[in-house]
Amino acid sequence: MNIHEYQAKDILRSFGVATGKGLPAFSVDEAVKAAETLGGPVWVVKAQIHAGGRGKGGGVKLVKSIDEVKAEARRMLGMTLITHQTGPAGKRVQRLYIEEGTAIARELYLSCLVDREASKVAFIASTEGGVNIEEVAAKTPEKIVTVHVDPAAGYAPYVGRRIAAALKLEGDQVKQCVKLIGQLYQAFTAKDMSLLEINPLAVTKDGNLVCLDAKINFDDNALDRHPDVKALRDLSEEDPKEIEASKFDLSYVALDGSIGCMVNGAGLAMATMDIIKLYGAEPANFLDVGGGASKEKVAAAFKIITADPRVKGILVNIFGGIMKCDVIAEGVIAAVKEVGLKVPLVVRLEGTNVDLGKKIIATSGLNVIPADDLNDAAAKVVKAVKEAA
Repeated sequence: MNIHEYQAKDILRSFGVATGKGLPAFSVDEAVKAAETLGGPVWVVKAQIHAGGRGKGGGVKLVKSIDEVKAEARRMLGMTLITHQTGPAGKRVQRLYIEEGTAIARELYLSCLVDREASKVAFIASTEGGVNIEEVAAKTPEKIVTVHVDPAAGYAPYVGRRIAAALKLEGDQVKQCVKLIGQLYQAFTAKDMSLLEINPLAVTKDGNLVCLDAKINFDDNALDRHPDVKALRDLSEEDPKEIEASKFDLSYVALDGSIGCMVNGAGLAMATMDIIKLYGAEPANFLDVGGGASKEKVAAAFKIITADPRVKGILVNIFGGIMKCDVIAEGVIAAVKEVGLKVPLVVRLEGTNVDLGKKIIATSGLNVIPADDLNDAAAKVVKAVKEAA
């Protein structure tokens, strides 16, 4: 789960992290009131969306008067902000964050994430803050330093000192960095975060370290342990199909292609998307119904796929282990009878109760294209979509 910048900073401040002072605003009047409360003379008006690159898209503006705050708030609220992370559709701005201006001497990059390969928490630091870290990684990877923390041992001051050295901090800034990294590690682990990114981490002209931006992702599986975090969820920032999928504990991610996929197992789902691309088409979604889905869950998954207007064909690819092929077949038929079938449907079943599953499909009276294996299924669905176009 993602949250907005102003929410992330509230959480970080609760752990003692130094951030710029700011207030959220949901209207032009609230933006003006926030600026007056902060006092100026310089403010930053920030659009609040769940995506990076806001500055390049016109979603972050430095202003020097209340009138400018009002003008920028009026311009941003309701606008569709397009960045490299939103895709061409962009995101509608419904919230702002009005923050006091900061005299910046240097901009640094700092993030904390779970390194699954190392089974440790990783801090990633770079002197190249304020820009896309992906560009730094591609062009000057030597400017990125990674320092691991073993959860069994916990945070130790040497980690902060190593990061301070990587960021070329000196004197009192080293002490500040050691303290800051400890605070961030505590926040990261206490709140079950999966990503904590500070870009930029500013060195102010008076020598202090201040987090000028904050992006936080949380582990969805741990949200029930944090009702305060769960309450921060902004459904308007999420795809309605993904919201609906979450109600049924379906692993669903909307994509930009035309072939809808319903698969059991994340690895098989990834392989299915890959082979669709191999045959010259693009997947419309990642959808894993899980290993023990019910008929109702399968029907819900199918309805979510068919609700996407970009879907021109559907591929159901099931390898039954815990999941039984006849349950999949019954769920698909129930969904088709309820919502109808307007696009080609290819079904590949293998595993537990496969013969029964195939029989249920074959005797359903539905226009379903059977497939023998994954190659056959991908070829048939791509061909059917092209012929139907």
